Amino acid sequence: MITAQMLIDQIEQFAPKTLAEAGDPTGLQIGDPNQPIHRVMTALDVRPEVVAEAIAQSVDFIWAHHEAMFFPAKNLDLRQPQNQMYADLIKHNIVVYASHTNLDSATGGMNDWLADALALTAVEPLVPNADGRTGLGRIGMLATPISVADYAAQLRTRFGVQTLRVIADDLTKPIQKVAVLGGDGGRYWQQAQAAGADAFVTADVYYHVGHDILAAGFVVIDPDHHMEAIAATPMADKVHEWFGEQLTAFPTTTNTDPYTYI
Repeated sequence: MITAQMLIDQIEQFAPKTLAEAGDPTGLQIGDPNQPIHRVMTALDVRPEVVAEAIAQSVDFIWAHHEAMFFPAKNLDLRQPQNQMYADLIKHNIVVYASHTNLDSATGGMNDWLADALALTAVEPLVPNADGRTGLGRIGMLATPISVADYAAQLRTRFGVQTLRVIADDLTKPIQKVAVLGGDGGRYWQQAQAAGADAFVTADVYYHVGHDILAAGFVVIDPDHHMEAIAATPMADKVHEWFGEQLTAFPTTTNTDPYTYI
């Protein structure tokens, strides 16, 4: 019998909570860690439509990247969709566990998966911790130089987005050394430039920050925060690696990107 706590122990060995950024509510979100589990679904976000999929698939454990409970509930009024989602999870005995910034920093975690998707080699942490192995972001090399425009087009296909934002004063500029930081990483652009990157791939870059980036002659490619959804498959693979056929694990098929591009 596999319990939720047994899976949590493996997750926390892989992405220790000590790697989480201060104030990040990573960890157990909902449910009883002592309950037996059989079917695990991995996801970027825990949203009502993801929970509906989990219920339909008889899932009893959701391993997510983003927390289900970023903000404390002020009441349990079930007319609120978020509260109804909590009620549905509890009613169907679904344990929810989130690995957020600790998964970002972990060796072989989110930012390494992104670096693989970006075809980077000789990869190192962009913002290393004291151990030199873990830390936020990654920086590495492309096999050959490529123009900003062509690389952006590749990333648009790789992340399955309709469009992406590019901050660059010359789209023909060749780039080869690339930094990446999943999620909202705009505040790290100066560290990426100082580390020698030709371009920085991250999301949620603010308008005025974009002006600063242009003024500094740097390049940033913003494929949308939802680029982190690529993690759902390697997360499911990790569960299989740890438990083999004792647990069924699979990524969600629900797209939780809130944006529609017209």
